[in-house]
Amino acid sequence: MSVHKDTKRGTWRVALHYEDAAGKLVNTTKRGFRTKSEALAWERDMLADASASIDMKFSSFYELYEADVRPRVRATTWDQKQNVIRSKILPYFGKKKMSSITAKDIMAWQNELMTRSRKNGKPYSETYLRTVDNQLSAIFNHAVRYYGLAKNPVVEAGRIGEKNAEEMSFWTTDEYLRFSETLLGTPAHFYAFEILYWCGIREGELLALTPSDIDFEKGTLSITKSFTRLKGEDIVGPPKTKKSIRDVQMPAFLVEELKEYLSIEADIKPEDRIFPVTKHALRAIIKRGAKAAGLKQIRVHDLRHSHASLLINLGFPAIAIADRLGHESVHITYHYSHLFPSQQQNMASVLDALISDLGGDEQ
Repeated sequence: MSVHKDTKRGTWRVALHYEDAAGKLVNTTKRGFRTKSEALAWERDMLADASASIDMKFSSFYELYEADVRPRVRATTWDQKQNVIRSKILPYFGKKKMSSITAKDIMAWQNELMTRSRKNGKPYSETYLRTVDNQLSAIFNHAVRYYGLAKNPVVEAGRIGEKNAEEMSFWTTDEYLRFSETLLGTPAHFYAFEILYWCGIREGELLALTPSDIDFEKGTLSITKSFTRLKGEDIVGPPKTKKSIRDVQMPAFLVEELKEYLSIEADIKPEDRIFPVTKHALRAIIKRGAKAAGLKQIRVHDLRHSHASLLINLGFPAIAIADRLGHESVHITYHYSHLFPSQQQNMASVLDALISDLGGDEQ
C-alpha cells in the first residue's frame, strides 16, 4: 500500500509510483497528512489526474483501482480480493496496457487458469474459477464506469466457472446431536456449536458475540458485528452486509444453556468475547468431533446450511428464514431447499391424503 504512517511525527505520508498518460514512470511523495483519510483522498486525486488516458499498464491501473475501492470495503473483503488479483491476475496482465487487452487475451488467460491445479493436484473448483473471473471483470468494469475504457473485454470473452457450484453438505438434527455429544467435556466448544446449529449465524458473528449481545428476557442474540483474524491481528468490525444486522430469536432450551454457561464463566465481562477462539480453532473442533462421532466431514459454515435446510423442511417460508439468516436476498435461501430430499416425499403424501379426503367426501 502507498499510504503509510510516520510514527515519529504522528502524521501520514503517501509514496506514489505510477505511469502517467504518456507512459512515463512517476515517483512522488507527500507528507504531513493529519489523518489516513486525508492521505487517501490526496492519493485518489493524484491518480485520477494521472489517468487522463486509459492507455496505461494494467499494474498501474490496479493501483488506481485499489485507491478507489479499498476504503469502501471491509479489510477482510479487500484482503481476499487482493490475494486473488496479485496471485492470479497481475502476473498475467500486469505489463499489458489496459486499452490493448482484448477478449482474445482474456480467453487465453481463462484457458490457462482452467488447466492449473491446486497444491493437492486437484483442479480449481468451478466456484473458485468464477471468483477469479469476477475479480478481473470488476477491474475492467471500474475502468469503463469511471475512466473512459470503451468496453469490458471479460464480458466479450464470456465467463468461466459457476457461482455456488460446489455441492452443499449438511447434517441432520440426529447427526448434529451425535456430534455435540463429543463436545460435552468442553463447555465452551459445546455452547459455541449449539449457537451455530440452532441459530444459523455465521462463524464471524458467533466469535464476535459478547454477553451484552444476549437479551435473556427476550431470548435473542443481537448480531451487530463480526470477528476475524487478519495477518495475526484480531479484528471486530461490521457484519458481512447491512441485512446481517439483526436480532436472532433463540429456542428456549438454548437460552437456558447460555444462562448456565455464563454463570459458570463468571470472569467474562459484558464486553468480552464469549468465545475467544479463531475460525481455525472451530474448524479443528468440528473435524475432530465428526471423526469421533463417525460422521461425514462438513465445514463449520455447513452448519448454517443445515439450519436453513432444517427450517425449510419444517415448513417455514423462505422470506422468514432469509431474515433470520441475514441474507440480502430471499433467492439465496432457496439454494438450501434441495438438501432435504424427504420433503418431496412429504409433499406427495400430503397430496395423496388430500385426494383421499376428497374421495371420501364424495361417498
